[in-house]
Amino acid sequence: MSFGRSPLSRRTLFTSAIAAGTALALSACSENDELADQAGSDQGYVSGSGVVSQVAAEDRGEPLELSFETLDGEKMSLADLRPTPVVINLWYAACPPCRKEAPELKSVSESFGDKAQFIGVNVRDQAAAANAFISSYQVPYPNMLDSNGEMVSLLSGVLPPQATPSTVVLDSQGRAAARVVGEVDASTLKGLIEDVRAE
Repeated sequence: MSFGRSPLSRRTLFTSAIAAGTALALSACSENDELADQAGSDQGYVSGSGVVSQVAAEDRGEPLELSFETLDGEKMSLADLRPTPVVINLWYAACPPCRKEAPELKSVSESFGDKAQFIGVNVRDQAAAANAFISSYQVPYPNMLDSNGEMVSLLSGVLPPQATPSTVVLDSQGRAAARVVGEVDASTLKGLIEDVRAE
């Protein structure tokens, strides 16, 4: 199955969040699935443990392309980060699972160092609130404000609408290789990154 830019209506490979992406089982996933319904609920975030999906290398879509500016004023592009795997995390400051997963993301990003590039994408806040969160949780990687929805739009073929928090792992070619819809834990994320690095 390819996330590509089409709706998530084909079969996806779901992995156990606990097994860090090693135990695979086929499962059906559509835009009307439970996760999509939960993501669009009034609470404004996806609660509970994240559901993990991986895509076989031959089934991945085109490389994702986007240039953006970080909160620190640095200009970046997804293309410039290749062939390093990229981890894109969607979050906002008042989201309880975003706060819960922040230390896990920090830990994993520091453990991989320059072997994986992390990018935080704030989908809701102004700069002051986003920077307060980054400072409070000592987030070590670049973050951007997605005020105009460019990153969310780019990931619309990968993630259900309004799915925050969500994490997407891009392979060395910049293609969506895995996603976690909902809160991610360190062991799962490490497994997904290691899978991409081993390809």
